[in-house]
Amino acid sequence: MVETLNVDLYDRTDTVNELLARYGVKFGIYKNGTFKEQLFPFDAVPRVIAKEEFAYLERGLKQRVWALNLFLKDIYNEKKILKDKVVPEEFIYASSGYLAQCEGIVPPKGVYSHISGIDLVLGKDGVWYILEDNLRVPSGASYPMIARELCRRSSPRTFQSISVADNRNYAAILKHTLDYVNTGGLTVVMTPGRYNAAYFEHSYLAERMHVPLVTCNDLVVENDYLYFVDYDGKKERVGAVYRRISDEYMDPMNFKKESVIGIPHIFDIYRKGNVALVNAPGNGIADDKGIYYFVPKMIRYYLGEEPILHNAPTYLPYYEADMEYVLEKFDKLVLKDVAEAGGYGVVFGNSMSAGQKEDFIALLKREPRRFIAQEVIDFCDLPILEKEGRVERKADLRAFVLTSEKPVVWKSGLTRFSRNPDSFIVNSSQGGGFKDTWVLNQ
Repeated sequence: MVETLNVDLYDRTDTVNELLARYGVKFGIYKNGTFKEQLFPFDAVPRVIAKEEFAYLERGLKQRVWALNLFLKDIYNEKKILKDKVVPEEFIYASSGYLAQCEGIVPPKGVYSHISGIDLVLGKDGVWYILEDNLRVPSGASYPMIARELCRRSSPRTFQSISVADNRNYAAILKHTLDYVNTGGLTVVMTPGRYNAAYFEHSYLAERMHVPLVTCNDLVVENDYLYFVDYDGKKERVGAVYRRISDEYMDPMNFKKESVIGIPHIFDIYRKGNVALVNAPGNGIADDKGIYYFVPKMIRYYLGEEPILHNAPTYLPYYEADMEYVLEKFDKLVLKDVAEAGGYGVVFGNSMSAGQKEDFIALLKREPRRFIAQEVIDFCDLPILEKEGRVERKADLRAFVLTSEKPVVWKSGLTRFSRNPDSFIVNSSQGGGFKDTWVLNQ
């Protein structure tokens, strides 16, 4: 039914991509020290998720994000999960995502991961698997938002005929999330500037929420509060900062002193509870790929529930038994560097030469905490439109969970696909494209 009614939209794929280009819907990457912007190719064949299937995902995503928030609060305060030896201490203190500066801090309303981007794939066995949790500065919601808007404009009859959950409410949910933790004053979106990879998203979300888009030059800390200084020099207090910059560049007085995109002393007033930083600093410990292994245990530990959604089968070379298994099954596994992102630091055992395999195993034995190994999930292909016609490509789904009084799962999402028929890696930085995600209402 959806396929039949959607032909009109498919015929307008080129029109939608032309509009995306005109509106500057791009992402940037740095390669060999050079910043390069490129279009994020859009495919009009949507990923369609049935109402009942999405309800199942919704329950599992809420459960997972709630447990991760409890973990973050615990790990920076009482550390019960370490004392009870559910997670080894080394996996916390050796992680690049752990920030000692956040010890003893509970952010406004106790929310750590206000915006969580959870990456899933649907296996050919019909099971949804979580691939990773993104709790630092997850991006991507703007792309299905604007793509849907342009698709509606290009083919209005498609959306008159098919009952799809409206995704235009993301900005309203995000604004509510920010207002919920606001400590008094303006809410702002803070960008590092025009040459950031996700600058389009920063400006788009600020516009949709009707809040200022600011850089470090627009904000100043005075008398233990944060202020926005407009072009006339007028100051207005800021109570919540949706910051789209990494922890280490946020405050040169507390983190990287060479940072020129941060705000001196913003972390000091955050520690005092005088401003909300969204997402909370220190969240990187929860989306460390090594910590991913322990999330099902966190759900049982903090919630007393069985996990609804599955991790991909994962092994930690840190454990002797897992190391033995990884060495035995090396050619059948995918190895991931826990500190990398964006599809980088991912290698398939069967793609290495004998020499590469020998060198990698030596590195694995020297630094077992640095890597995880996973079974290769044979996840579903989705149809995309190419010049030669319809072809199948690997695709994942980034679901967005926004947490205020409780977690809310956005009824949409970013579906990314590989344009390489032989690749499992779908990241935009690796040449992938994206689709809209339709959640059916009935």
